[in-house]
Amino acid sequence: MVQVLKKYILIFVIIVATLSALGQPGQCSEEFSSWLKGLRQEARTKGISEATLHEALDNLQPIPRIIELDRRQPEFTQTFWGYLDSRVTESRIERGRMLLELHAELLESIEKQYGVQPRFLVAFWGLETNFGNYLGSFPVIGSLATLAHDPRRSAFFRAELFAALSIIDAGHISTNDMTGSWAGAMGQPQFMPSTFVRFAVDADGDGRRDIWYSLPDVFASAANFLSESGWQGDKTWGREVRLPPGFNLELTGFEVEKTLAAWQILGVRKINGDDLPRVNIKGSLLLPAGHAGPAFLVYNNYRTILQWNRSDLYAIAVGHLADRISGKGPLAAARPASEQQLSRNQVAKIQELLSAQGFEPGPVDGVIGSQTRQAIRKFQRTAKLPADGHPTPELLEALGKK
Repeated sequence: MVQVLKKYILIFVIIVATLSALGQPGQCSEEFSSWLKGLRQEARTKGISEATLHEALDNLQPIPRIIELDRRQPEFTQTFWGYLDSRVTESRIERGRMLLELHAELLESIEKQYGVQPRFLVAFWGLETNFGNYLGSFPVIGSLATLAHDPRRSAFFRAELFAALSIIDAGHISTNDMTGSWAGAMGQPQFMPSTFVRFAVDADGDGRRDIWYSLPDVFASAANFLSESGWQGDKTWGREVRLPPGFNLELTGFEVEKTLAAWQILGVRKINGDDLPRVNIKGSLLLPAGHAGPAFLVYNNYRTILQWNRSDLYAIAVGHLADRISGKGPLAAARPASEQQLSRNQVAKIQELLSAQGFEPGPVDGVIGSQTRQAIRKFQRTAKLPADGHPTPELLEALGKK
């Protein structure tokens, strides 16, 4: 009897501890209800109908899992080859080629209207949702309301929530069907609601902009976004290139932009050794895996990809997947025997050591941004190391010796 009683007491303690971790339910509910009341009133001033407010906001509660995901940061930074291998897979390439052929007529008609080549639309589609296989299972209104109520980035997500309500109010989709990622990205192209409002297209003429179930709307919306963001339909994204021995690594990085003719004079060549194309465009040299990895000469369309997702690894993956779908081969650069990931703590330690030595890397946050890369370059120059701005375990070791 005593053992049974102890068991139930333990269960009770676990339940109480769990509820405490999530916050006091009654207090949370009352505070959220008060916040939601103010949100309703503001939504009315923005022209959102009572019917939509009733459909979308009645019985709405914050979702604790969303906050968990928002707070969770990856323990390790992703390496170049690890990122590419997980996204540009043989199965994805083959399926992309099949779908490119299957939807050729639709994609070509969209190319004529928006000037975005079909292989790139299929590449974005493949990377965002695996060609529509996984759109996310979170209720967008619940996700956005949770993040808008949370103080960390409330202003951004409050604006996205109003945009989502306007989409429902316009009849493009119902609340129940509006599902997406935990952060509110929606549909097959994973648009945030504000992006949908600005760029989504009703290409099939049914009166709704449906990026969930209508492929004409999906492709046209993606193409419209890219076109309005500066995509050049007669150009590619970039290419893998070969650098000459002793190349000045100070010329690499997004901040340096030169014509192809200027890069040709500096000894940059196509990966097979041929001359660069004789076209009047500018490009920047990137070394996403450092001086020992592949080099890419990237053009205006690469910069446009970054407006979709501000990650160099993502932009290279989109371009490379598009190339592979169109029949080009894998990258020519030799793979390292192994790639050692840096943890966020190690990156933060690099930033801390750079800051202590006067190199101004920006916030010590474990995230490699342009300011940190510039600080790494400055240190590498003083330490007589290849100044590629790339963080490595060897860099951390060298910093620790100073």
